[in-house]
Amino acid sequence: MGADHRVGDVLLVSCPYTDARVTRLTRQEVVVEWPWWEVDPECEWIEWNGQVALAGDPASYDWDLELFRTEPPTRDLEVGAVCRVGIPPTVVHVREVERFDPPRETGRLPRSRMHVVVLRAGQSHDPELEWQGYEIVPDDGVPIALDLLFRPYACLVAGDEVADAAGRAWRFDAPWDWHPFDGSEPSVPVWPLSLLTRDGHADDTAAAAVARATRTGSHEHELARWVELTQARPTRLFVVRDSTRQPSR
Repeated sequence: MGADHRVGDVLLVSCPYTDARVTRLTRQEVVVEWPWWEVDPECEWIEWNGQVALAGDPASYDWDLELFRTEPPTRDLEVGAVCRVGIPPTVVHVREVERFDPPRETGRLPRSRMHVVVLRAGQSHDPELEWQGYEIVPDDGVPIALDLLFRPYACLVAGDEVADAAGRAWRFDAPWDWHPFDGSEPSVPVWPLSLLTRDGHADDTAAAAVARATRTGSHEHELARWVELTQARPTRLFVVRDSTRQPSR
């Protein structure tokens, strides 16, 4: 899995099934010896015991949040038995991407440099919830594959300033998080788009790519394709933004 993941990406996630020994069973969880991580001996404030708890009851709330599954299912397992743990191919969409420098301490090795929070297809971001989604760490040694199915507005990056076909200037923060500099409605741009600045500067190569990508299609088309794949409601996502920026002349 590469490091280039963005908020709004639609991905197919999977992980090969690997042997793991069952150490504990409860009504809602199965606890296994995790086959991929190691204890971090230099982490003094977290002591990881080498085990991970997974949702085991299909009727529980956590079942739809959990991506990992066991073979055989939990009802057929016993403490001490060896099962197989993995992720069947599952469509998800990215809700958050966060990078850590220095790498984050979790009590495990390798330490994480980035995490990607995803929601499975059919789940929409709920801004009222304090936490939502499943956290995947790309560089933690678990052989998870994330294959890109669709990236809305793939030609843009967060912070780009563009002009639309109606002559309005916008800042792009995420596919469904657009900010018109005139502050008026409607709140979505009209294609085709012209790139004004990237990282605060003109970029002729990027501008040509944006013009090419938005020559046909529309914001509504990007949205319809995303909804078709995710079966979710688009929402404005939490993106760090600089409210003092002004449109470039």
